[in-house]
Amino acid sequence: MKFAASRLEPVKPSASAWVSQAAKEAKARGADVIDLGLGEPDFDTPAHIVEAAHQAALRGETRYPPTNGTLEMRQAVVDKLQRENNLIYAVDEVIVSNGAKQVLFNAMMATLEQNDEVLMCAPYFGQYKDIVLILGGQPVALECPAKNGFRLTSDQLEAAVTDKTRWIMLNLPSNPAGAVYSDDDLQALGAVLEKHPHVLILSDEIYEHILFDGRNFQSFAAANPSLKDRTLTVNGVSKAYAMTGWRIGYGAGPKPLIAAMTKVQSQICSGACSVAQAAAAAALNGPQDAVRAFCKAFEKRRDLVVDRIAGIDGLTLDPPGGAFYGLIGCADLIGATTEGGETLHDDAAVTAYILKDAGVAAVPGSAYQLSPFFRISTAAAIDVLGQAMDRIAVSVAKLKRKA
Repeated sequence: MKFAASRLEPVKPSASAWVSQAAKEAKARGADVIDLGLGEPDFDTPAHIVEAAHQAALRGETRYPPTNGTLEMRQAVVDKLQRENNLIYAVDEVIVSNGAKQVLFNAMMATLEQNDEVLMCAPYFGQYKDIVLILGGQPVALECPAKNGFRLTSDQLEAAVTDKTRWIMLNLPSNPAGAVYSDDDLQALGAVLEKHPHVLILSDEIYEHILFDGRNFQSFAAANPSLKDRTLTVNGVSKAYAMTGWRIGYGAGPKPLIAAMTKVQSQICSGACSVAQAAAAAALNGPQDAVRAFCKAFEKRRDLVVDRIAGIDGLTLDPPGGAFYGLIGCADLIGATTEGGETLHDDAAVTAYILKDAGVAAVPGSAYQLSPFFRISTAAAIDVLGQAMDRIAVSVAKLKRKA
């Protein structure tokens, strides 16, 4: 008997989740494994945020919330976007969902017709492609190589837009490469999109507060005010506030789009958890000291990984400008053989070898549509990262590479 619909056939499980699960299973068997697969801060949620959830529960805020989010949370988003991003929205132009990923799903479900094209910058977060596929759209990968800082150029965008293009999805800064776009970069992309009014823009800004080397963040809609009326700005509290398990994301955009997304959400899950929304509102409205402290810690971890990878012959890593990942080049390891005589034919084989020999779980770049690379999360504690780098160095040194 067939249980899964045919629409699910092209959709693959999350690569990072699969790698993390493989690491957990290896640990359960007694293996000593360092899991650098999932992008999850190792910090606890700040105490004042937890207390806000506690107080909300004590006040009895435990009933069904509005489908599009509590008024408190939507107002917190409106205030945050005006204060930090110079973007003006009304509360009915905001939706609160169960994580940023559901905001993405709602948007695509609400707007995509069969075979509509969605442009995405490779390497990209794997679920972008899968969400589009499951909803009958056509993902179009635009390769953004390391030599371009993993950034999309205006010329590439101009060449890629067709009559079928419905969306372009941007990730600022990006997972998995940590690519950061300058104001000029964003405005150059905006100038192209001005000429194509049928294209909607999704700007995923979940890593907004994780920027390094003194960089300042600019929202796409703020860099291109004339495009605000067809831009969906997506964000959430998971990464910046160490709130991955609270599952609160939000989107801000044109009122008709948000209304359509709310209709979708009403048929999937109704509203997001009321207590978690109270916590998220406290995160946005409250002190931001922890956010800045987390960013400094992530930058220190980034620096360690960049420095250590530079000392491993066969691997490369350009310093990421933001987020908490390292997209490590492993082209020189393709074709190498292990001590057991196995040939590493691609980056998936490299990550399998690193997991088996070094006990370090990483995600192959092919999962993000750019090879040969592998991604590690640099959100782990600095001593754990140091140990992982030691192990990877030893394992890479064992390989026999072609002359």
